[in-house]
Amino acid sequence: MNVAVLLLLGLGLLEAEGRCFFSRAQEHCVCYNLSQESLGSIIQCLAATVVEFRGGQLERYVAFPISDLDPSIIEMLGSLVIRKIIFGDLLVPEILLARVLTFFSYTQVQELVFESCIFKGRGNWAEMASQNLPILSLHFHNVTSAPLTGREQDFSSLSSWLETLQELAVTGSHVTSLPCSIGRLFRALRSLDMAQNSLGDESLMPTFCEGAFPQLQVLSLQCNNLTSYHSVCESMQLLRELQHLDLSQNKLMADPSSSCQWPVALRIFNLSNNGLDEVLTPLPPSLEVLDVSCNHLYAVDISLSSLKKLFLSQNMLQAAPSIRNYPMLDTLHLDNNSITELPWDEVKLLGHLQDVTAAGNPYNCSCSGAGGVQALAGLVHLGQGWPQDYKCHSPPRCQGRLVKDVLVSVLQCNSAAVIVPVCIALILLGVAGA
Repeated sequence: MNVAVLLLLGLGLLEAEGRCFFSRAQEHCVCYNLSQESLGSIIQCLAATVVEFRGGQLERYVAFPISDLDPSIIEMLGSLVIRKIIFGDLLVPEILLARVLTFFSYTQVQELVFESCIFKGRGNWAEMASQNLPILSLHFHNVTSAPLTGREQDFSSLSSWLETLQELAVTGSHVTSLPCSIGRLFRALRSLDMAQNSLGDESLMPTFCEGAFPQLQVLSLQCNNLTSYHSVCESMQLLRELQHLDLSQNKLMADPSSSCQWPVALRIFNLSNNGLDEVLTPLPPSLEVLDVSCNHLYAVDISLSSLKKLFLSQNMLQAAPSIRNYPMLDTLHLDNNSITELPWDEVKLLGHLQDVTAAGNPYNCSCSGAGGVQALAGLVHLGQGWPQDYKCHSPPRCQGRLVKDVLVSVLQCNSAAVIVPVCIALILLGVAGA
């Protein structure tokens, strides 16, 4: 229960739970622990665009008679502005869900979310055959249900709807595999989020089989049990439209003999938080965004001609990578490494770089160190960390000072700029005297 509801109850303005609360400013209505006696409270939610149901027992409604709707009710459902419905902390009898879901065909609901729900039993999905629904986005998080294997017929009855679904998320639900035949039903799916599950290397190839997810562009496999970089790459071969792949928070390891090529459409690649001590290769050839932050990288020695954004924060880098290897780079993040100097001279030569963050590094505030950071601050945007998080680590006289406060004079830092003119002047004076 949220803070606002608790406050109202404490003031005695609400008699009990089992009511709905509507925020007109957010057009969001939340109903808590509904009972049959309080169903009338839902009426105030009819003006909301987002309706949320939290807690309660739905088993008591399994035998509730659901008949064909009157034309007047169908017209009313079609006029509602509700676009998103959230079910949370509920025990959901699947047979009831199968009977009620058909009514969504009369609404304009586009997004359906189930959070921390338990799906009980098996529903009769045959009634959904040839049924079209307006729902384009379907999310499940921390849900428990019967295993997906062996339920191909249930999903086949939903094919008319699933073939138009554009976004699917099944996260934090201990999923170990997704049958090939089910993946083939999602003909129009653009985004699939399978984060925080139990997918292993061996389960990916059957999941992304021939004909499965033919239009998939965004795929998240974050925080699963993936270890083989080569196996994951092989599993992605048939996803020809894939543009964005998130493999973060796994334990991927390199395979020196791997010659696997990633889908040519892949542009955004996230390998962060994998415990890597080297950048895994091969990388997608047309990569534009690479995130390898939160790893154990000591150096980055790769060349990517199309790369625009490179994220290397929270590694163990001793030096920034050569920007010449990324001629199109416009964003470079280097926060919290072991870098002592920044390559401002390369930045000056390559005009694309605009966004650099490099806070939390142990800067050497000698002439080249402090001068380089100060010069870079005048060329690019150093982000919110500048200047307070750019501090000197050495030499001892500068330790703890802000890099921006270190005076970098020509006399101190470029003795040649002083000595050469003096020598020339002395020579000229000598010639004149002679």
